[in-house]
This record gives sequence, structure tokens and C-alpha cells, in this order.
Amino acid sequence: MEVDPKQTALRIDKFLVDRIPNLSRNRIQNGLKEGHFLVNGLPVKPNYKVAAGDVVMVFMPKPRAQEIEPQNIPLDILYEDEDLLIVNKKPGMVVHPGFNNTSGTLVNALSYHFKDLPTSFNGSDKPGLVHRIDKDTSGLLVVAKTEHSLTHLAKQFYDHTIERTYNLLVWGTFPDEEKEGTVKSLIGRSAQDRRVYTVLPDDATYGKHAITHYKVLKDMRYVSLVECKLETGRTHQIRVHMRHLGHPLFSDAMYGGDKILKGVSTGKYKTFVENNFKICPRQALHAKSLGFEHPVTGKWMQFNTEIPQDMQRLIRRWEDFLRYG
Repeated sequence: MEVDPKQTALRIDKFLVDRIPNLSRNRIQNGLKEGHFLVNGLPVKPNYKVAAGDVVMVFMPKPRAQEIEPQNIPLDILYEDEDLLIVNKKPGMVVHPGFNNTSGTLVNALSYHFKDLPTSFNGSDKPGLVHRIDKDTSGLLVVAKTEHSLTHLAKQFYDHTIERTYNLLVWGTFPDEEKEGTVKSLIGRSAQDRRVYTVLPDDATYGKHAITHYKVLKDMRYVSLVECKLETGRTHQIRVHMRHLGHPLFSDAMYGGDKILKGVSTGKYKTFVENNFKICPRQALHAKSLGFEHPVTGKWMQFNTEIPQDMQRLIRRWEDFLRYG
């Protein structure tokens, strides 16, 4: 990769961690010491600062694919044919195995219930997967059953022709002129916390473009029920964009939504909110609908699912609180 002409001096390990997905800074530093990264044809130390025009070459060996253990985990399958299936993922289920999550994932379940799922797009450790949603996000996922379907669906995601709608509960209310809108930004890892993503300045030299359309469905004085439609599907996109607007998702610990952000922090209200956190101990986010062109028939397929029980109960409690106080 060639360093952008506008790039300011930056340590090469920091430069690379934002450009190579799923590779930790520690592994990059070890790779630099072992000569797996070259700048302008020469090995460099982790504290080397890249400059405009530098050419960085990567020779890191790919990590060995993890062997998937098929597990008899029940799946909520809304639709299935010879080419694909639609899964309604429950909250708390990780989509594919990774560090600290080697079992109990959606992929472990898929490997048990379906044999010979395609792997050309994501590798043998993510059979059939075209996209993913976070562990604590519930809702719809499409899974490919053939190589043709995998390629065709992946292209639709790449071309942004897939329709995805999410329902979410956020802190605060929106002014009348902001009850519907679009957020366009660059999204990248936070410099302060690598687990967290953030909106970057427009002239940032890293990050990915992200577009979210939102509409307020219900104003409940302290919180709002919102619908989001994605044009792009960046990591934590909705969570990042809502926080950027000043409305973190309710109970979203990673993005600051797990504390009282609207209303007093004392008395009965405090107890009420804390009980709500216990009812929905995750970000209140649900992948509600999914639409795409069938990879074989060309027919438009549209799927919808109900908001899960924890979020339904949460919404009812806020509605009752607003009504009765």
C-alpha cells in the first residue's frame, strides 16, 4: 500500500492497525520486529513514522483457520430454500468463533444443521456468512447455501442494494426539525480505545465512509424509539452515529448508554431506569427487516421480524412511565 500524500507523520504500527482488519497492534509490532513489513523495500522498527509516498509491503502469514465444532444449537429460521436461509438471531449469540468465543456461535449451529456451506468469501471459519451483526444485537441475517448465492449476495452488499432496517431505543428526544435525517461520515477506530469506533474528521486519512438514514418512531420524553436504514454496513455504525448525534443507544455500555443520560439520577426514577437496564442488559438494537434480490430467481425478497421480548417490555415500561409517571 502507498501512503496517502496528505498523511501526516504517524507511527507505522498505528498506521497499519487502522488498515488491516482483525490484526492487533501487538501482532503488528511483532511482525515488524520479525521483518514481515517492509517500507520502501526495507525492514523498519515499530516506532518508524510513515511519510507521504512511502510504500508499505505486508508479508504476514494468514492465521490458520479455526476448526469449527458443529453444535446442536436451535436456530430460529424464518425462511429456507435450496440457495439461502434467513435466521432471526437471538441477542447474546456471537455470529462466528473468535478470541474468547470458540463455541456457542451461530456458525457452530449452522455447521451442525447444514453441511457443505460455501466458504470462498469468508474462509472455512465463517461458512455461509455474507454479513454479521453484533453479539448483543438481535435480528435478521441471510446465510448462503451455495457458492453462487454467496457471491451474488456479497455483491449486493458491496453495491449497497441490500435493504436493512433496524429498530432501536436511544436516550433523549429529537427537535422537530431533526426527527428524520441522514448521517454521513467517516468511521474508524478511536485513538483512545481500540475497541470503540468513532466519527472521524472529513479530512481524516483513514476510516470508512458510512451513511445512516434515521426516523423517530416514538418520542417518550426521556428516550426515543428510532428506525434506522443502512446504506453502508460499518462496524458499530448505528451505535456510533447515534452517539455522534448525542443519542447513545439505551443500555449500550460500550458507547455510554448504560447510565442515566436524561432525567434525574435519584429516587424512584433512578430505580425505574436501573430496573430497565436489568430487563435489557444489552444495546437496545434489533435488525428488523432485510430485503434483497434472490441470487437465482432474481425475485425481490423481503423479510420482517418482531422486536424481541426484552425490547418490547422495555418500550412498554417507558410508555407506561410516560402515561402514569
